[in-house]
Amino acid sequence: MPESAASALMPIDVALTQLLHDARQRIAGETVALSQADGRIALDAVSAACDVPPWNNSAMDGYAVDSACLEPEVPLFVSQRVPAGIAPDRLRAGTVARIFTGAPMPEGADAVVMQENCERDGENIKVIKPVIAGENVRNRGADVQQGSVLLPAGHRLRPQDIGLLAATGQPAVVVGRRPRVVLMATGDELVEPGSALRPGQIYNSNVYTLAALLRVLGIEPLIVGRLPDSLAETEAALRSAAAQADCIITSGGVSAGEEDHVRTALQRCGQLAIWKLALKPGKPFAYGKINNAVLFGLPGNPVSAFVTFLLLVRPALLAMMGASHCSLPERHEKAGFALPESGERQAYLRACLHTGDGDRHLQLLPDQSSGVLSSVSRADGLAIIPAFTSVAPGDQLRFLSFSDIV
Repeated sequence: MPESAASALMPIDVALTQLLHDARQRIAGETVALSQADGRIALDAVSAACDVPPWNNSAMDGYAVDSACLEPEVPLFVSQRVPAGIAPDRLRAGTVARIFTGAPMPEGADAVVMQENCERDGENIKVIKPVIAGENVRNRGADVQQGSVLLPAGHRLRPQDIGLLAATGQPAVVVGRRPRVVLMATGDELVEPGSALRPGQIYNSNVYTLAALLRVLGIEPLIVGRLPDSLAETEAALRSAAAQADCIITSGGVSAGEEDHVRTALQRCGQLAIWKLALKPGKPFAYGKINNAVLFGLPGNPVSAFVTFLLLVRPALLAMMGASHCSLPERHEKAGFALPESGERQAYLRACLHTGDGDRHLQLLPDQSSGVLSSVSRADGLAIIPAFTSVAPGDQLRFLSFSDIV
């Protein structure tokens, strides 16, 4: 990419469109057992293999009857007992069947009388309230009909979806394969938590944040490592990662400093497609390809790394796994603050949602520096401020709630 082209700031929606287009070309499927499918993406539409319920059954404990044969105060013989899990005999004319919730209806019965509406005397009962056909009966296929589409292609499977598939006898499902991800942070100054800090050193927080965000998507990174501030070693590490991964995620090394080597290494061993976004925080974001692997070069500042992962990497990984809906869930909330007109970059500001005294509004955390990771932990989400936009108290803002995402 020519330096002049690379220096232009790309709008985030343009960058995201390109990432999603590239990601959707990488979908591969695999069949997994239903017990392992939670959080996975259904690659094909899933249809019901059977009716649910599979036969007419009782909605409560009581007596299965032929409603047309009932007469007030006439005793009826209890001819059989039908618990759940057995196949009943046909209902004999002029009799009733003791039946329990979920048990199949005997042929010849069309209603269930609640046990509270019956008087029992030995082996006989009297029905003391009127009964109509279909009362307290759950009909075959009332919930799900065989052949109906249960889940569309691209649907991310939730616990309730897993239960629905199980209810129709589905033992396995075809899902998008989880991408193989290598995660690395750059910088000679980084040390692992638990080590004593020497002058000039900081703890390597980004890989812990990013690895946890990957696990929310059900992705366990193959390798979590650190790149030294060396162009040769960075290039060698990227080539090695590309040989075994679908995706490489780095943090740091994508700005224009003398010790920022990721972008240069990417250009030497692959192709740089995106560099520098009209985004705050997160301007020095890089994206490209090395052979068959894609690389997301995130900024080194911890807030920038967190924000760019949510906005760009997360949707791309979901698309790579076959998801049809990859965008972040947005709310609209009222601003409780004022801001002068913003610059050319769309801003994502850390904010808390206040709901006291019946007034629901957003308040910004005081320090919006991209190095203040504690503000991400304290915030409820990100308030979105479009480029060249001012904010007055009471304005409606788009808001990304962390509780909706992670």
